[in-house]
Amino acid sequence: MSTAFTATPITSAPEHLARVKYDTAGLVPAIIQEAGTGAVLMLAYMNDDALRQTLETGRTWFWSRSRQEYWCKGETSGDRQYVREAYYDCDGDTLLFVVDQEGKGACHTGERTCFFRGELEPAAPYEALGALERVLEQRARERPDGSYTTELLADPPRIGEKVREEADEVARAAAGESDDRVAEEAADVLYHLAVLLRSRGLSLDAAERVLDGRRR
Repeated sequence: MSTAFTATPITSAPEHLARVKYDTAGLVPAIIQEAGTGAVLMLAYMNDDALRQTLETGRTWFWSRSRQEYWCKGETSGDRQYVREAYYDCDGDTLLFVVDQEGKGACHTGERTCFFRGELEPAAPYEALGALERVLEQRARERPDGSYTTELLADPPRIGEKVREEADEVARAAAGESDDRVAEEAADVLYHLAVLLRSRGLSLDAAERVLDGRRR
């Protein structure tokens, strides 16, 4: 997964912590980014203790400027954030945490991200797969009647057959049909592949991690 700006991994090692530059109030802004989608979920502030707590516990801790107290994301709401990667930028005055977001989302309004105001229609393309995986997770948990996804999850061999079928269709489309048809068939492949992974308790992120490892 690529980050939004030039960044260096940070750990609780003293030489890393020493590179973080706090403002006159002893705070540094922390951007929270969702691992699976790349979406920016929120921005909050940390002081030295909150940063150390975050790195040591793997949960995001912040300093509330309004309440003048520490808070751990999701402690009351259940919408916890689990840190996968932590970075500071080239100047050391901004932090970036790549997290797995638990629950409904990061924003206290109930939205998935705090940045939900503005030009949202159509949604950014990168949001599509993350939204799909959240729906698949819900279908796998609730198994609603009448859902095509529910039918597939109940019949694992059929999922594999559909992946093969859709892969063949996108290949045939690429050989002689329009770009729109290729995109439509590719979308079918991605959906059925996501269902197959979900049936194994995996997500598209598992495949993305493999791809990321291959380019190093």
